[in-house]
Amino acid sequence: MPSAQLIQYAGAALFAIAVLHTFSTKFFDHLSHTHPRHAGLFHLLGEVEAVFGFWAMVLILFMAATADLDTAVGYLEQQNLTEPLFVFVILVMAGTRPILHLARRLVDWISASLPLSASIAYYVTCLIVVPLLGSFITEPAAMTLAALLLRDRYYRQPISPRLKYVTLGILLVNVSIGGVLTPYAAPPVLMVAAKWGWDLTFMLSMFGWKAALAVAINAAGAAWVFRKELAGLAIPTAADTGKEGMPLLVIAIHLLFLLGVVYFIHHPVVFFGLLLFFLGFTEAYKKYQDPLMLREGLMVAFFLAGLVILGGEQKWWLQPLLAGMDATVLFFGATALTAVTDNAALTYLGSLVEGISDTAKYALVAGAVTGGGLTVIANAPNPAGFAILKGSFDEESISPLGLFAAALPPTIVAMLCFLLL
Repeated sequence: MPSAQLIQYAGAALFAIAVLHTFSTKFFDHLSHTHPRHAGLFHLLGEVEAVFGFWAMVLILFMAATADLDTAVGYLEQQNLTEPLFVFVILVMAGTRPILHLARRLVDWISASLPLSASIAYYVTCLIVVPLLGSFITEPAAMTLAALLLRDRYYRQPISPRLKYVTLGILLVNVSIGGVLTPYAAPPVLMVAAKWGWDLTFMLSMFGWKAALAVAINAAGAAWVFRKELAGLAIPTAADTGKEGMPLLVIAIHLLFLLGVVYFIHHPVVFFGLLLFFLGFTEAYKKYQDPLMLREGLMVAFFLAGLVILGGEQKWWLQPLLAGMDATVLFFGATALTAVTDNAALTYLGSLVEGISDTAKYALVAGAVTGGGLTVIANAPNPAGFAILKGSFDEESISPLGLFAAALPPTIVAMLCFLLL
C-alpha cells in the first residue's frame, strides 16, 4: 500500500480513537482517584484538552516512521493553526478581571430590568445576551465570559448536577448558534462567508433572527424548569464577584487590546504581538489583575491544534460524503457529523464541493452550528468552557454522555428554528 494512502487510513483510525477517547475521559479521571499509584498517568489521559494533541503526536510519529521526517514536518507546516492561537489569546484577555468587571456590569444592568427574581434574571441574561454578544466579540470570547460569569454566580454554589449539565449544554449550543448574526464571529461561518459572498445583511436575515429566537427559548426553558432551585440561591456580594471597583481607564485599555485582537483575527503575528504588550501592561498594573488563565488557554489551544492536525487527514472521506447529500439530508448529516468533528472543518470541506446550491450552503452551515454543542470537539470555543467549568463537577470531570444528553434538547430547538422558520 502506498505510504500516502496508509497515512490517510491511519489518520482516520487515530481520529476515531481520539473521538472515543474524549468520551472516556471521565473513566480515566475516576481511575486517577481509585488508583493513586498511577494517578499521574490516568489524570493525563483524563484531560479532555490533551486528547487530540496526544493522538496528533501519534499521527506525526507514524508519518515519520512510514514515510520520513521531512514528510511529517511538511504536513505540520501545511496546517493552519491560526484559530488555536487566536482562541488562546482571546481566552487569556477575556478572562481578566477588568473585562469580567465590565461584563458583569452589563449583565447586572440588563438583568435588573427584567421582571424576574434576581437569580433567575441573571441566569437568563448570561445564557442569552452573552452568547449573542459572541457575534461581535467572537465566540471564544463570549464562551470565556459566559463560563466565568456562570462559574462565579452559580457553579460555585451547591447546585444540583442536573442543573450543572443542563446549563453547560445550553451554554455550548447557544454560543454555537449565537455567533451567526455576523459573518466573522462563528468559525464555521467564517470559513465560507467570503467565498460565498455572505455579508451582514444576509446573515441577519437568513440566520441571525432564527438563532436569537432559539437562544432565548433555550435559556427561558431552563430557567422555567429550574426556577425553584435558581430562586433559592444566594446572591453574591460585590466582593464575591469582583465588582468592588475598577478604574475606567484600565477597563478601556483592556477593551482596546481585546478589540485589536478581534480585528486582526487572521493575522497571528499581529495579535500575538498585542498579547505580549498586554502581558506587559498586566504586569505593570498587578493590583487590578487576577492570575491570568495561561494554563487553561494553552491546554485549549493544544486541543484545537491537535484537532486541526488530525482533521487534515479526514478530507478524503468527509468531502465525498458531504457532496453526496441533498439539502435536507445535508442539514441532518452536518448536525450529526459536527458532533464528531469540528464544525469549522466541516463547512470548510463543504465549501470545496463544486456547484453546491444555495439551499445546500444554508443547510450545511445551519447544521454545523446547530450541532456545535453536542460534544467538546464540535465547536472551537467549547474546550474553553470545559476548562473553566470542569472544576465544579464531581471529580473535576465532565461526562461526555451527560453533556450530550443535556445538549440534545436545545439542539433540537435550534434545528426546528433553522428548518421551519
